[in-house]
Formats: sequence, structure tokens, C-alpha cells
Amino acid sequence: MSKRLNLLEFQQSLIDRLQVSDLSATRLTTLGVQIANQYWLVDMTDISEVLPIPKVTEVPFTKHWFCGITNVRGNLYSVVDMMAYQAGAKASGDDNNRILLVAERYGFNAALLVDRVLGLHDARNWNQSEDSGQTYYLDEKGTPWRKLDLSGLLAQQEFLQIGI
Repeated sequence: MSKRLNLLEFQQSLIDRLQVSDLSATRLTTLGVQIANQYWLVDMTDISEVLPIPKVTEVPFTKHWFCGITNVRGNLYSVVDMMAYQAGAKASGDDNNRILLVAERYGFNAALLVDRVLGLHDARNWNQSEDSGQTYYLDEKGTPWRKLDLSGLLAQQEFLQIGI
């Protein structure tokens, strides 16, 4: 009987460890990025890849925030400068800039140019606040982070109309 009890304890211990590892695997689900001196959180399921800026071919008669198109492993992506889209100023183009490829599930071959990537973050325990209808999170240092609503961005008519 004691062997059976030990087996049950072992099974329960194994289940507990698997549940803890599942929780830790889902903790870091947002990527921190900087856009126009603001900190943003991007859901990792919304992007498929983070890359240094590849060669971008300009497209004439487009809005100032549309950088052009780029080829990533045989697929063409439209590149949007998020700093220019949100704040009007262009990204620096330095070595810190990165592009985030939008996840395939959205059906857009789009890449978002951000000022820099700040790593993975877990905002579940951060304080959540609201200002002018915009929800943001405060990290341990009190720095405000906004959540980038990629599906909302892709639904904006302004974002979809790149021509001038």
C-alpha cells in the first residue's frame, strides 16, 4: 500500500511541476519596444519575427510614414515607420531600429519599424491605469507602457491607405 501511495504522490508532484512550468512558459508574452520615446508592449502572438532593418525600396506617392517594401526570404512586406505614423517624425535608421513582422494570421504582409526592442516583459503584475481613454501599465520603476493593439491598427482606414 505504501508503494501505491508513493506512486500517487509522485504523480501529483509531476502534475504540479508541469503546471508550474506551463505558467512560467506563458509569463513572458509581450515584447517591449520603444516608439517615439514611448514604451509599448506588443503581444508576441501578433508578430512572427523581429529583424534588423533590411534594404527597403521606396515607393513613390505614398504617405510620409510608409517607408516602402522589403523582401524577407522571398516575401514582400510593406514597411511602416511607427514613429512617423504616430508622432510625425521619422525613425533614426540607426542600428537600434528593428522591424516587427506582423503575424500571418492577420493576412497582411506588413512590417512595423520601431526605434528599438527592449526585451520580453511580464506586465501581469504591473499597475494598470487609464488616461484620456488610453490604458497603460506602470512597471516597477513607474514607467508607463502602452499596449499596442495590432488588430485595431490594421483595421484603421488611415493605416491601410498609404497613397497620397
